[in-house]
Amino acid sequence: MSDTAASLQRKIASAAELESVVRTMKAMAASSIGQYEKAVRSLDEYYRTVQLGLCACFRQDTQGEAPETAATGAVVFGSDQGLVGQFNEQILGFVEAQLQNLPGKKTVWAVGNRIQSRLCDTDLQQGVSFILPNSITAITPLIGQLLLEIESQLANGGITQFYLFHNRPEKGAIYQPVSQRLLPLDAVWRKDLTALYWPSNNLPQVLNDPEQTRGSFVREYLFVSLFRACAESLSSENASRLAAMQRAEKNIDELLEDLQRNFHRLRQNNIDAELFDVVSGFEAFNAP
Repeated sequence: MSDTAASLQRKIASAAELESVVRTMKAMAASSIGQYEKAVRSLDEYYRTVQLGLCACFRQDTQGEAPETAATGAVVFGSDQGLVGQFNEQILGFVEAQLQNLPGKKTVWAVGNRIQSRLCDTDLQQGVSFILPNSITAITPLIGQLLLEIESQLANGGITQFYLFHNRPEKGAIYQPVSQRLLPLDAVWRKDLTALYWPSNNLPQVLNDPEQTRGSFVREYLFVSLFRACAESLSSENASRLAAMQRAEKNIDELLEDLQRNFHRLRQNNIDAELFDVVSGFEAFNAP
């Protein structure tokens, strides 16, 4: 059934309204990317300071490796909202590939409703789920909840090693899935840490209570690692949404152009038909 001029006008108006919504979402995504990237950059120097503090604490520490059969906990950052392309599917596939090589029981903690719903379609055991923050200020309370859950699992002995999975913004691509082993702070991790360049010629020395100092630095290390992972994931999510909105805007522009072209052609055909009727009537009226 061919469109009428009125129906084409309604479609044009609907497409224009949708384009306005898409442009608003694109602007919001671009703004969010900026604030999350700024948060990550602001953590870099502090993270370096925490690393140096741990370096000083662990120089004389010689604790052994975690057992190979240790139960594993995985914190996975996904999204709460849609319009992000393959954001959740890509990180979940990465998690499955990484965890299948680890021995022992594996439990996954999902941060984000979308990633949680997709975990139901896998064989991975689900643990506690968390709501993804929608602003920079909401990240800190989430990290507090995660740290409490981690401490609880460590105290109960249910899980002895933790991994962190999230999408990280990358140049030349929107994002890339990455992983990080949070705990335990084993001998390999400590060897790499103590190899860091110390920024002065004076050897570091831990004053007062070394155990308390080390515990404080470890908590800060976990906090910064989780905070940065969350911020990078949110930045990647908004970058994916921005790309989706740019594609949608392009498609809407093409649709509008096609609708307007059809509308003008139909309008011109109606005008031609009316002129033909006028000419035909005039000729019939003046016929002998």
